Amino acid sequence: MSTIPRAIDATAQAALAKKFKDLHIPGSPVILTNVWDAPSTAMVLGHPKTKALATASYAVAEVNGVPDDDLTLEINLAAISKITQQIKRSGKTHEIPLTVDLQSGYGDRLEEAVVSIIRLGVVGINLEDSLSFGGNLVEVDAHVARIKKVLEVAEREGVPNFVVNARNDAILCGKSIDEAIARGKKYLEAGATTVYVWGGPPRGLRDAELKKIVEGLGGRINVTLTHNEGALNFKQLAEFGVARISLGPQLWWAAMAEAKKKLESLLE
Repeated sequence: MSTIPRAIDATAQAALAKKFKDLHIPGSPVILTNVWDAPSTAMVLGHPKTKALATASYAVAEVNGVPDDDLTLEINLAAISKITQQIKRSGKTHEIPLTVDLQSGYGDRLEEAVVSIIRLGVVGINLEDSLSFGGNLVEVDAHVARIKKVLEVAEREGVPNFVVNARNDAILCGKSIDEAIARGKKYLEAGATTVYVWGGPPRGLRDAELKKIVEGLGGRINVTLTHNEGALNFKQLAEFGVARISLGPQLWWAAMAEAKKKLESLLE
């Protein structure tokens, strides 16, 4: 089991988790700004509209020189630790909640992973129901059991309102919208705060599909805000009735694109 010392008082962390959970309102969504290291965290915390932080496993993996599917628990925890330390240096440990991408939960190390991140000050996770990008889906009942396990561990650690965003890869894996909704309902019944039905690049979700999912899951869904042509903006997504919006690795991509442009101009 984890030997990581607790970074935040349990009572304060429980209050922060409750605050974060209460921000998930269908039609008035919380927007999560995704970070990957201490500098990106400092930058985002400096923005007055930042209400909550999330990690993007893709960006965390890229920074550490590994593919997303090869991001180990050890690398992920090291990155999360640097992010929480930066939040502490910014004086916002008790103010800005952090949720992290725990990918598919690291197999039989799920409990260890959850205890470790809670002791680092985290109040939520993203938990996937596929074993790799576009890979095999975890059986519904097995994923329901994992969600319940996460929440049991969190309650034992003194964080009863721990937020689980259950990523639902049914569509990514070629299943129907109806199956995605059926899975999502079971995840919510298991205690997940929201469900993230992901279509994956470049497919995404069509507007009509999103509407059906919102209706089927009572708006308790997470979506990614993008600047792709024809994509819905924040206001439009809110009007659809979603409860949570994240940026994913877009700030990472934007940072790398700007760095490349600068490099090219300097080396002309």
